[in-house]
Amino acid sequence: MRIRDYKPDDAAILVQVFHQAVHAIGSKDYTGDQVDAWSPAPVPADTFHARVSDGRSVFVAVDDDEKPIAFVELERDGHIDCFYCHPGHAGSGVGKALYERLEREALEAGVSRLYVEASEAARRFFLRAGFGVVRRRDFERNNVQIHNYLMEKTIR
Repeated sequence: MRIRDYKPDDAAILVQVFHQAVHAIGSKDYTGDQVDAWSPAPVPADTFHARVSDGRSVFVAVDDDEKPIAFVELERDGHIDCFYCHPGHAGSGVGKALYERLEREALEAGVSRLYVEASEAARRFFLRAGFGVVRRRDFERNNVQIHNYLMEKTIR
């Protein structure tokens, strides 16, 4: 496994990684209705590519065959947007490696505060990485009540 920058050809696989992670990993902490509301279907690859082409940094973990298995997005202001790992690779250290790359890049860019809206599983990960919970966020997505956690970390 290695970490590299996003390439446009990654989009079609990353939308699948996102969708599969939400349903396999998210379903451990959220109901079926909640994960269906969170990711009813993979978004089109061109929609994903357009969204991540706004100046954010996207780091992709790839396997030995160069196939993307996980990704994380860092916006210029320190916001961590998406952070998803294929269920078959969850718990293998891929997330830790991606996060370490993200934090290094953030420091080099002069970012001093990282923040994220984390799911239950991501909350556990980010707590281990030194983030604190600011507050729980309850909201509605696709007419279904769901929640996550606003978390932050000061880096130097």
